[in-house]
Amino acid sequence: MPTVAFLESFAEGWNRHDVDGLMDFMTDDCVFETSAGPDAWGRRYEGREQVREGFAGVFKRFPDVHFGNGRHFVSGDRGCSEWTFTGTAGDGSRVEVLGCDLFTFRGGKIAVKCSFLKTRIPKA
Repeated sequence: MPTVAFLESFAEGWNRHDVDGLMDFMTDDCVFETSAGPDAWGRRYEGREQVREGFAGVFKRFPDVHFGNGRHFVSGDRGCSEWTFTGTAGDGSRVEVLGCDLFTFRGGKIAVKCSFLKTRIPKA
């Protein structure tokens, strides 16, 4: 089963913007559910090709994205990573929000990565 160190390494891959490295952590039939999208689960990418596309899309939308203040835990075949997402959007606006990923593991890899993040509203 994956460990906290496994999730720390996965997070480091995100901060290196290393899509190939990230895919090494994923099962062949992996799923990535984004925090935003048209459905209740956001947008779902299924299979290695689509998940790779979804991961690369994060880096395209936020070229300087960073996941800081990581906290991770693993319990059986489930895990969680909490983080602070920072980056610059395409319109030049700065984004800083708290979020987390919920993971389902199978065969020592990530089968499902389901992302959540806070939505910030402008201060009155």
